[in-house]
Amino acid sequence: MSAARGGHPAALCGERGSALVEFAIASTVALTMIFGIIDFGRGLYTYHLVANAARAGSRYAIVRGNTCAVAGCPVTSSQIQTYVRGLAPGIDPNSLTVTTTWPGGVNCLGAATNNPGCPVTVTVTYPFKFMVALLPGFTMSMSSASQMSISQ
Repeated sequence: MSAARGGHPAALCGERGSALVEFAIASTVALTMIFGIIDFGRGLYTYHLVANAARAGSRYAIVRGNTCAVAGCPVTSSQIQTYVRGLAPGIDPNSLTVTTTWPGGVNCLGAATNNPGCPVTVTVTYPFKFMVALLPGFTMSMSSASQMSISQ
């Protein structure tokens, strides 16, 4: 059968299945890009959570100094760590590293480090792991610190 009588030209017979191959290549690129965007969003969420946890931890510490009148005062490093780990929805709270320091100052030495006016620093670190297959085993350490002055 010739092309003029409704048959297929010889050139078209060699292109069978090419649409499937083109779709496979295009969809692989598109899906990799979409999952990369999702993973980048997860990373931003995690960094925001770590930064907010550090701020909340230092806020928790400044209202629980030596002159605080409620139970659990003055606050300890382990109490701050437990509080901050409770603020971690969507990530593994056991992977959060919470470090609390009372750096002191002129009037904030020895037992007076938890007195009003003295600084407290809370540092939160989290090892973020990407899900995208292009970065297997890559872990990014996300860290944030917050320092405030004890108010009571």
